[in-house]
Amino acid sequence: MNPADILQAARVWGWRLTTAESCTGGMVAAALTDSAGASDVFDRGFVTYSNAAKVEMLGVSPTTLDTHGAVSEEVAREMARGALAHADASLAVAITGIAGPGGSGVKPEGRVCFALAQDGHALWSETVEFGALGRAAVRKAARDHALALLMRAMVP
Repeated sequence: MNPADILQAARVWGWRLTTAESCTGGMVAAALTDSAGASDVFDRGFVTYSNAAKVEMLGVSPTTLDTHGAVSEEVAREMARGALAHADASLAVAITGIAGPGGSGVKPEGRVCFALAQDGHALWSETVEFGALGRAAVRKAARDHALALLMRAMVP
């Protein structure tokens, strides 16, 4: 997915974008801002690697974190809604996952949860199992998937 195409689609729709990232550490925001002129549609990116950052910066509920864990669609949805609440944007993508190494039988390496939110409402979420590809490969796959989700949200 070409980030410049995402930015152009946002321009066409008159939308501004924001990101809330955990395991990707800002890779989606970096990909979007690699294109000149990104600032006309990209407002900001939140890198909330720790649970405390998710709570403080995005308003993720500690109860949600305790009940479902950081790597969950519930947390991803709250991250996306929180990004919209704290940015001048109309569309947000959120990513939280286990890039590795490590994981557990319950939440294995390569599990990444995504969410999209628009106008303050979580529209959609999903969990993707990328597998134990290695940390760099999982992070890159998650970045690319998030970019594709943004584009899909703008194409009717």
